Amino acid sequence: MKKYTSGPLLSKINFPSDLRKLSKKDLPKISKELRQFIIDVVSEKGGHFGASLGVVELTVAIHRVFNTPEDQLVWDVGHQAYGHKILTGRRDEFHTNRMYNGISGFPKRSESVYDTFGVGHASTSISAALGMSLASELKKDKNKQHIAVIGDGSMTGGIAFEGLNHAGMEDTNLLIILNDNCMSIDPGVGALKEYLTDIATSKTYNRAKNKIWKILGKISKFGPNAQAVAQKVEGAIKSSILGESNYFESLNFRYFGPIDGHDVEHLSDVLEDLKNIPGPKILHCITQKGKGYKPAEDGDTTKWHAPGIFNKETGEIITKSPIKNPPKYQDVFGETIIELAKENDNIVGVTPAMLSGSSLNKMMEEMPHRVFDVGIAEQHSVTFSAGLATQGMLPFCNIYSTFMQRAYDQVIHDVALQNLDVIFCLDRGGFVGADGATHHGVFDLAYFRCIPNMIVSAPMNEQELRNLMYTSQLPNKGPFSIRYPRGNGVMIDWETPFEEIEIGKGRMVKDGEEVAILSIGNTGNFVVEAQNSFDKEGLDISHFDMRFVKPIDKDLLHTIFQKFDKIITIEDGCLQGGFGSAVIEFMADNKYKSEVIRLGIPDEFINHGTQEDLYAECCFDVKAIKETVYKLISRKAQAV
Repeated sequence: MKKYTSGPLLSKINFPSDLRKLSKKDLPKISKELRQFIIDVVSEKGGHFGASLGVVELTVAIHRVFNTPEDQLVWDVGHQAYGHKILTGRRDEFHTNRMYNGISGFPKRSESVYDTFGVGHASTSISAALGMSLASELKKDKNKQHIAVIGDGSMTGGIAFEGLNHAGMEDTNLLIILNDNCMSIDPGVGALKEYLTDIATSKTYNRAKNKIWKILGKISKFGPNAQAVAQKVEGAIKSSILGESNYFESLNFRYFGPIDGHDVEHLSDVLEDLKNIPGPKILHCITQKGKGYKPAEDGDTTKWHAPGIFNKETGEIITKSPIKNPPKYQDVFGETIIELAKENDNIVGVTPAMLSGSSLNKMMEEMPHRVFDVGIAEQHSVTFSAGLATQGMLPFCNIYSTFMQRAYDQVIHDVALQNLDVIFCLDRGGFVGADGATHHGVFDLAYFRCIPNMIVSAPMNEQELRNLMYTSQLPNKGPFSIRYPRGNGVMIDWETPFEEIEIGKGRMVKDGEEVAILSIGNTGNFVVEAQNSFDKEGLDISHFDMRFVKPIDKDLLHTIFQKFDKIITIEDGCLQGGFGSAVIEFMADNKYKSEVIRLGIPDEFINHGTQEDLYAECCFDVKAIKETVYKLISRKAQAV
């Protein structure tokens, strides 16, 4: 495997303790080398790109000023943490980032003591860092610092506001660094983003805050009286410019900034000052996503969030194959909702900051007044959708499966309990690949099938996705979930008319006599591929695409259990409580005696890798299906 070389300064930094030996004048150079190293590796290996480039100077300054890992540093989401990983002992492993058996693309506690908190979902850093800071208080450790680096996009999450509300009541060594680049994956949205922009662009405020910094920088030298005076001066100036109160200061935070997040020497000075100021503090840093790589600075910021492999010299993104692939499930969703919305005026799209990822950006371009990007706020997106539904609107609430977990109570209490017509489109069902355990959508079949009134469905291919979307928007269907995987399926005929699918009805894909395979969703395509081998070998195997986990097709199951004594279920979700469990519950309730083998994801968190690697690891890929069938047929032959 190729070894990546780093610059002369970076090559000597194995841990932050080495960084602290450098003089302040070396910091711009080490920042430049760190940025180039990220560009060199990510351009050839892929991964998240723009966010980590934007915090290079901030990463260098934090690790130089604070005594990490003794001082606790939490990175919100983790998209920003590549520089952090490189500076904390993982430089020589960084080329394995997000690869099977390589290092994680996100901070991970089991990977390094410098990764103080596992972060893949947004908005968790403030609550986590506050918990750490209060633990230090309880242990009488007054000197330990706690730093949360949160992107402005993550500040839209409800848990971030909850953390701020609590933290303002506690007098702990907590520093929140707001990395303000007006972006999450897509451009930031909402009133908070507008408020931050107003602060950042206020010429009067930016002139005055420099005077504030000069006062605050001397606080530690003159004792508590001078500190009190400085606080009054600071408060007076800020109030006169920003109104009665700064939002953060109204929550009892000391607010500092905004400052240039790419001036590493000034950042270091500011952080040194903030170490000596007690209580909860917020430092507002203005950064640019993709900083230091011109194509990312000048181009589509969303595209450069995670561009895949690209030519670092030209900025050309390299596609893997010139062969025309089937459309992605998400793109089929994006095109289909537009078709349906043109015929049904009540249809609207809702997403919590996954506008491009879900392909709702297509509808936003064509029907902007009927699409709502609510920011990183899954709970709000669900209850907001419920509110729309009470007034006769028909919301398609598109949330990645892994993020749907964050709004579980809202699904139960606000949608299902009231039996409202909300359609949940759960993108990224099953394994997502390189993002790993924090992003795999493996629990939704299990956690949705136990909710009363909820329809739980999964299309085997994109044509079925279109038909399920059409079915879900017909009158009075109630809460309706459609889950589908990341990536491509099969070619579809866009001209084929929509077809209503009877709720709770599966279909027989192939009739046979020896073994019955029951699949849900995308896993049915594995069975079709295995079926080719069975046919060549003269094995008579049946395949049923069940389509619905709830209501499950009991008539079809009676037919199957009366005919077959050897049955296999396959799902790309957790085995506990999932599709296979539903089949076994049916068998027990009806006192059938067939042997059922369940293939799916075991009771453990699965790490990152390609989807193919992970299917094989969990033993429900094509090879595993074939091996399971051979074992069952062998047992059947022995029994006869």
